[in-house]
Amino acid sequence: MIGDVCIDYGELGRRARALQAALHVQGVAPGEAIALLAAGALEVALLLHAAQSLGCTLLALNARLTEPELARQLAASGVRAIVAEPSSVERASALAAGCGIAAFRVDAQSPSLEPTLTHVSGQRLSARHADTLARGEERALLWLFTSGTSGEAKAAELSQRALRASARGHERSIGLATGERWLACMPMFHIGGLSILVRCTLAGASAVLHDRFDEGAVVAELTSGHIALVSLVPTMLARVLDAWGERPPPPRLRCVLLGGAAAPAPLLARAAALGFPIAPTYGLTEAASQVATRAPAEKREPLGGRLRALPGTELRIMNEDGALAPPGSEGEICVRGETLMTRYVGNEVATSRALRDGWLRTGDVGRLDDEGGLEVLDRRTDLIVSGGENVYPAEIENALHEHADVLEAGVVARADERFGARPVAFVVPRPSARIDEVALRAHCAARLARFKTPDAFVFTDALPRNAAGKLLRRELRDRLLRRRP
Repeated sequence: MIGDVCIDYGELGRRARALQAALHVQGVAPGEAIALLAAGALEVALLLHAAQSLGCTLLALNARLTEPELARQLAASGVRAIVAEPSSVERASALAAGCGIAAFRVDAQSPSLEPTLTHVSGQRLSARHADTLARGEERALLWLFTSGTSGEAKAAELSQRALRASARGHERSIGLATGERWLACMPMFHIGGLSILVRCTLAGASAVLHDRFDEGAVVAELTSGHIALVSLVPTMLARVLDAWGERPPPPRLRCVLLGGAAAPAPLLARAAALGFPIAPTYGLTEAASQVATRAPAEKREPLGGRLRALPGTELRIMNEDGALAPPGSEGEICVRGETLMTRYVGNEVATSRALRDGWLRTGDVGRLDDEGGLEVLDRRTDLIVSGGENVYPAEIENALHEHADVLEAGVVARADERFGARPVAFVVPRPSARIDEVALRAHCAARLARFKTPDAFVFTDALPRNAAGKLLRRELRDRLLRRRP
């Protein structure tokens, strides 16, 4: 269901097959990868199923990124074509021209017409014969870009097997019955939104798709009484609760899957007091979304802890020296199971660092209790989660270092009531340089998505570093706290 338009799976399949045929006619062959630039949920759903049927891989691009960011991702992935919804065709055409690939326009919004695919710019693709070897469960279905603390863009490759295993794990953990409705207001270029499409399809459940998050629309959807599950990040939940008031939750709502960042304890307590069935969740793109979840019925403290690994998924905590950490000890969260990514596309070094002996080294910090319950302590020590978007300090610092008058830069998070956190940049100007906040903001805006551009710039004579020259972000955070009234 998208807005007021309801499409059953028979109709969705028919439209997806029509789009699959159009892709094939335009020269897209099984085993190849195509990029999608679209904010509309219907286009994403159709392209996902069309790619699966054709036997090709879908690279879902974040429409909020700037042209330079998108161009780098297209170049790193090596796709031959980019498909765009009508409102994004101009951007896609420019990207295609710069990257030497084909650009297509997909029209899918009309409830009465077949989806159409039109070549709009770039090279034309020559049709190829189908490769039946590209259809196995090990074949890559999704490429999704994530990033590490270095700010290096990496595309995680997720196979059909991984996505199906994730769906099975969710079904055995939280459950999803045929006919139930799952409200999806997460971006469809993130694994959190895409995984809902996969899970609902396999279970025969209904995905209620919103093109963007709006707390008023979510409240109206929940008030209708038809929603059984909804996925949110903490900042979304806070805004929904503000709009909801003091009413009890609707009886049919049985799970609020809460992920994307560690939720503040007061927010969890507030939701619990109202009776909302909150299920704090830890997940990541490299593991096809959900890894461990706290059951809504769990009442013991801490409210954000005691997360249980999905059936079929294993968790362990490793010390800095690579030894297994005892229960209650902090360390790196490691994950094993069929849900793991196959690789980082075109990046063997990063793949070998992340996947070791069948385990995914997440880089996240947590601990397991005596019963195997997970408590996540930090989502990559320096990661900033702003409004559900991952913001990596090193990426912003790299952009700032491109400015001729910037000698050094360090970025940390500052708490924000609306978005959860926002980046703040500490900047050391070059000697005799004349630079101000307006110039730096414009410099960043030309290179970074809006949600990555720092809210504030603090000019300083030097950045704190240890003996090895590593930036001490904790001291920058302390400076921010001292500066605030």
